[in-house]
Amino acid sequence: MDAGCMRQPRAMTFSRDALRIADLTAEADRIAKRLRELVTVNHRRRGLVVGISGGIDSALCTALAVRAFGPDKVHGIFLPERVSSSESLTFGKLLAERFGIQTTTEDLAPALEALGCYQRQDDAIRTVFPDYGAGWKSKIVIPSILEGDRLNISRVTVERPDGTQESKALPLSAYLLLVAATNFKQRLRTTLEYFHADRLNYAVCGTPNRLEYDQGFFVKGGDGLADVKPIAHLYKTQVYAMAEALGVPEEICRRSPTTDTFSLPQGQDEFYYALPYGEMDLCLWAHNHQVPAAEVAPVLGITEAQVERVFKDIEAKRRATLPLHLTSLLIDPVPEIVK
Repeated sequence: MDAGCMRQPRAMTFSRDALRIADLTAEADRIAKRLRELVTVNHRRRGLVVGISGGIDSALCTALAVRAFGPDKVHGIFLPERVSSSESLTFGKLLAERFGIQTTTEDLAPALEALGCYQRQDDAIRTVFPDYGAGWKSKIVIPSILEGDRLNISRVTVERPDGTQESKALPLSAYLLLVAATNFKQRLRTTLEYFHADRLNYAVCGTPNRLEYDQGFFVKGGDGLADVKPIAHLYKTQVYAMAEALGVPEEICRRSPTTDTFSLPQGQDEFYYALPYGEMDLCLWAHNHQVPAAEVAPVLGITEAQVERVFKDIEAKRRATLPLHLTSLLIDPVPEIVK
């Protein structure tokens, strides 16, 4: 069921109220009931493991998991690594205390070091910044889609030990190497989530919201892999609203979304999305409901042409990331296995 069924009917004029859920508690109860069914009946497991990042999505998933199973059958996993923000673990522990769940901390840094994650990242960046090394920081950025003449070329921004910053375009081979090395982090996190799920006879809870799920903002075999994804139908704006209603700590509800993947702070909009999540949510909802760009533009405070560019970017990302949604493909069907 689309979360839209829980909202008031859309008015004739598009507004920010389009994303409002009329009864947040009723929708949370509906999700929790369905969550119990999917985990116990489909997966034949008795509880849920949640990878807790300190962000809003894993926080709401934790709250919904506790609502579905109670705190004794929800286990939180903290998965820090070398460049994780200290706030992530602080807020994650605050969340676990609020909802009374047991947790485990797994430091990923030694395993990532052994896999060559950090070295491969450094090698990719050195293709454009040969001096890159100890004491430097970095992140990937893309140009704003609101610029009509932008070239969709990823750039790496570095910060030297003296605090100066510089950005350069990455050659395709270096970009692919950097992303491939960074994806070790998501895949290792998922590996450890499944380890704890197996030992507890629990299922793994995925945490993507609708914006992430729709636009392919996840790693295949990493955070895209889970047994159940309870908030994939909720827009990010709705996630924040429901989290607040369910008692997620205020510090988490006020926290802006970050990737927490690179050594420099990185907003999701500068790495992947065309706009900050609030405006991106509205554009995605409008596009899904055939709202004309001319009606969306004054609500967002941008031009009609810019909204059209966002609409085109939504479709482009759907096409480009479609393979991420595919399960393993068979040459011929195996009819005896009924999914």
